[in-house]
Amino acid sequence: MRIVVALGGNALIRQDEPASIETQRRNAKNAAGSIARLIGAGHDVVLTHGDGPQIGLMALQDDAYDPSLASPLDVLTAEAQGMVGYLLLQELENCAGLDGRLSALLTRIEVDPADPAFGQPSKPIGQVYDDRKAHELAAMHGWAMVPDKGGFRRAVPSPRPLRILELAIINQLLSGGIMVICAGGGGIAVAPDEGGWRGVEAVIDKDFASGLLARNLSADALLLLTDVDGVYADWGSKKQRPISDATPEELKQHEFAAGSMRPKVLAAVEFVEHGGALAGIGSLKDALAIVEGGAGTRIRR
Repeated sequence: MRIVVALGGNALIRQDEPASIETQRRNAKNAAGSIARLIGAGHDVVLTHGDGPQIGLMALQDDAYDPSLASPLDVLTAEAQGMVGYLLLQELENCAGLDGRLSALLTRIEVDPADPAFGQPSKPIGQVYDDRKAHELAAMHGWAMVPDKGGFRRAVPSPRPLRILELAIINQLLSGGIMVICAGGGGIAVAPDEGGWRGVEAVIDKDFASGLLARNLSADALLLLTDVDGVYADWGSKKQRPISDATPEELKQHEFAAGSMRPKVLAAVEFVEHGGALAGIGSLKDALAIVEGGAGTRIRR
């Protein structure tokens, strides 16, 4: 099967770990091992990844150095795509025996400047802050902050992805037998501008971007890998229970957290409703088991 695999941003930087390159390299190696098992089972993998933690850290570093030189979000996304793409590429090549048949591609994705998301920053990026630090940073930088994982994170606009500008190049690489890492961090957000393109101050949700990519590539499966083992009904309550198999219609009957599971569920549902055979949500370590029906949440028509 051709499978678009989306790694969560916390695949390389977890909340309880230092955000060093060595930490990210070690986590990239673990992620590569899981992806390599999919490749070893004969699947054709296209890899995407989140980079919210990396972008948040880069933004803080820029501001601490000289606020007047701080990079906009489209440039930070491009930097994070390059860094995370490199780490994943190297570790995948080391453990999957791809022998140079692997490419990490900077990927731009068109968004609508009139998208309502620009008036409602909702996409969390960067690290988790306690209440005092969150209020301090909000006052200092004018950041919007949203609750997340027991604290607060910076929130930025997250418009829906419309079109992948590098799609033809991705198809050419795949046709040549090259595995592609692309659309990192949801893609670099751009909008039309006087016959060309301009960067946009936003971060696209990587699950929606991955779903769009999977549909455009006529992929058989979309795999959204994160730090939980699947989708739960009534999450956080005494009645919570795992959902192993579901149709899009069944998932639509449940409510899911806006900043975490909801985008994954919506992206999975849209992929299956547009003709995809299988969408899976679950833990990174269970990637192959999700495809084979032994773990995670599997969505089919």
